[in-house]
Amino acid sequence: MSMLETTAPLTGAETLTRRERVVLAELAEDVTLEEIATRLFVTRNTVKSQVRSVYRKIGVSTRSEAVSWAVAHGIR
Repeated sequence: MSMLETTAPLTGAETLTRRERVVLAELAEDVTLEEIATRLFVTRNTVKSQVRSVYRKIGVSTRSEAVSWAVAHGIR
């Protein structure tokens, strides 16, 4: 059995990049994507892309689900 076969599968929290964690935490605030982009010094489209990536990785499809997931996993 190889080392790869003995490791547990990654959960959504472990696969998120540092920036995705920041964006996920920002989603919990009552702000728009434009406001998040301004805070992070990136474009709104960059934030949209990062949000889509977060949703895909953690298996959610709405902002409220993402925020609930973040709270449950100690990200917020």
